[in-house]
Amino acid sequence: MSIDTTLRLLTKASGLSVTDIATALPSLGSARAGVNTVSAWLKGEKLPGKEQLDALARLLGVPASALLNELSSTIDPRSKDEIDLVTSYRALDNRQQVALLELAAAMSGRRAPRKRKGNA
Repeated sequence: MSIDTTLRLLTKASGLSVTDIATALPSLGSARAGVNTVSAWLKGEKLPGKEQLDALARLLGVPASALLNELSSTIDPRSKDEIDLVTSYRALDNRQQVALLELAAAMSGRRAPRKRKGNA
């Protein structure tokens, strides 16, 4: 997961706004970053520097290294198998998707989903 996605998820989970983050960084020992800069980090347009990354990690309550890599597996509740399944599903044509959903529903004992408009 990219750092901007990780930052967006952590920001949302913490209830902090872009302004909250920009205001808190100097008090955490980081160089000041304005609202536009923090917004650019969350959009993936810029990357925070090391000092800012450390301050962000403290503010969000995670290790700095987590912002860069391993946090993605703890934030995203989907397993790698689930992600692979969705990726494979999306590569199928509409008829194949419907058949796969019906098979999965039958295997799980759940009702088959309604056929979507435009399905054969």
